[in-house]
Amino acid sequence: MSNVTDRRSFLAQTAGSVASLALLPSLLHARIESAAVINVGVVGLGKQSGVLLAELAKIENVKVVAICDNDDSRLQRGLRRVKDVDGFADHKEMLSKRKDLNAVVIATPTHLHKDVAIDCIAAGKHIYCEGPLAHTVADAKAIAKAAAGAQLVFAVGHEGRSDPIYKLARTFYKGDSIRELISINAQCNQKNSWRIPADNPEREKRNNWRLDEAVSLGLAGELGSHQFDVAHWYTGKVPAKARAFGSTRLWSDGRKVPDTINAELIFEDGVVMSYNATLCNSYGGKFETFHGSNAAIKLAWTAGWMFKESDAPTQGWEVYANRQQFHNDEGITLIADATKLAAQGKLKDGVGIPNPTAYYSLVDFVKSVVDSKPPVCSAVDGLATVAVSAAIVKALSSGGEVAISPDDLKI
Repeated sequence: MSNVTDRRSFLAQTAGSVASLALLPSLLHARIESAAVINVGVVGLGKQSGVLLAELAKIENVKVVAICDNDDSRLQRGLRRVKDVDGFADHKEMLSKRKDLNAVVIATPTHLHKDVAIDCIAAGKHIYCEGPLAHTVADAKAIAKAAAGAQLVFAVGHEGRSDPIYKLARTFYKGDSIRELISINAQCNQKNSWRIPADNPEREKRNNWRLDEAVSLGLAGELGSHQFDVAHWYTGKVPAKARAFGSTRLWSDGRKVPDTINAELIFEDGVVMSYNATLCNSYGGKFETFHGSNAAIKLAWTAGWMFKESDAPTQGWEVYANRQQFHNDEGITLIADATKLAAQGKLKDGVGIPNPTAYYSLVDFVKSVVDSKPPVCSAVDGLATVAVSAAIVKALSSGGEVAISPDDLKI
């Protein structure tokens, strides 16, 4: 059956529902229905852990009881920030002494994920692991294999799958609003050297692991993996091959990891995802655009829009939409709970989301734990983004086209 037929069948089965998709409850302010307190340990207290700790504090019935980092200055900073917790320099000691832990959040440097994850799995803890899952396909496979054999929730922190705007946009994507997918375009632009100063060579090397080609997938992994996962989630497919080019355009400080990359990910059906990322210029920020024959959907993490083609049929819900002008194009703003807000005359108040995307990702993880349901982004999903990121890195060094082996996607 063709994609067109599949999508028309979807519409037929859900007749009358497309116009009311925005009525579906969102997780803008989630409530976890559980009387039990979930005790959480956090391993890795770098910059991202600050975001995660802040969002965990918002979730009802979740209590951070232990934190861990092998850098004493970070550990002490964490102990000052989070009250009434135990601090550990080693995750194994944390697992041994805090038997009451229900779940562990892993926010260490990417190349350290494997050992921590496998030890936590062995200890029977539910796990939320920051993305990317690992820095090599071999490590990602090892984690995914261990998770597959355990009766626990293992979630990868690719936050797009939990973003209320992305969830809403995906219903339109699946519901034939864009019709045939033509291409995908994505970028992540920021002005940031990624270099963290240190007072000695050992600490400098440890702090700047992202710039070490031996342990880092660079821009493709640390930034791109999250956006590749959005494409995988929307299309239900993983690219078959990759082409890429990269260089150091600004931060000439001895690094071997490029500060700018341009990549093409080619799917089996001929769809191409163009991806650009740089640490040298912030213009345009971070977004993904799905170009279809009926419309384009542009997603920018805290906002989203749909741009309909002039010859696309009207589906009815557009009359209630908030519109925004982009040069010569008019975008329909994607708003969770849009129909309800429109009835209250507050449609413009609903633009954007009130919490960072990490909040929704952690809420989904906690709900999976409470409800004993699969995570929205599994270790196998995380393995796929590592395989794609690794193929881009290989293409950067070879200058040629690199196949993404189906074997790299299996455990």
